[in-house]
Amino acid sequence: MNSEAVCDVSGALPLIVPTDPALVNVSDLMAACDGFVFTGARANIHPEHYNEEPTEAHGAFDEARDSVTMPLIRECVARGQPILSICRGFQELNVAMGGSLHPEIRDLPGRVNHRMPPDGTIEEKFEICQNVTFTKDGMFHRLMGAEVVRTNSLHGQGIKDKGDRIVIDGWADDGTPEAIYVDGAPGFTLGVQWHPEYKAAEDPVSRPLFEAFGQALVAWKSSDRTSRLKSA
Repeated sequence: MNSEAVCDVSGALPLIVPTDPALVNVSDLMAACDGFVFTGARANIHPEHYNEEPTEAHGAFDEARDSVTMPLIRECVARGQPILSICRGFQELNVAMGGSLHPEIRDLPGRVNHRMPPDGTIEEKFEICQNVTFTKDGMFHRLMGAEVVRTNSLHGQGIKDKGDRIVIDGWADDGTPEAIYVDGAPGFTLGVQWHPEYKAAEDPVSRPLFEAFGQALVAWKSSDRTSRLKSA
């Protein structure tokens, strides 16, 4: 679904990157790609990245992916190379900037279960089922043209402590952070906890997000080409 969204809505060529540090490195990836979508995944970020010991509640891990995405995100933020972070990617963006995560949101007082239903059709799993309220006149409010939107919800973990320069710009009704960006970042650095890739071309909340990412890719490609010409 992410590839279709990037192709059909962002207007870009999607390339799936192997998250194995034995096969790829950050500098080569940044040179080869104009921007990155950090997708959702079943495996979670290892809690060593936010100085906590793993527990059963933290679930399964993908440490190979962590070793690629953590430095890649930090380099993209510093350089201004566009990134769109989704679900696990949303959590990666927060952790890469020094934040931490709750291993299980539904166990917190006053919170609801944000996890994907264990059974049902794909339509039922990705059902539009929650409100997300943005900061009035904030970045996401301006992007979406609405202060409150409806999204799906398919995650177990969530932000505990926000990372350095991370701005929480949208919340579910129970107070769970759902939309973030990096304050002062020179480029497009947005993250959402929901899954906008599902039916991105027709969903009124997903489409502007992927369109904005596509526009950021064009701007990056243009500026990068200009900088190369100046240095030649």
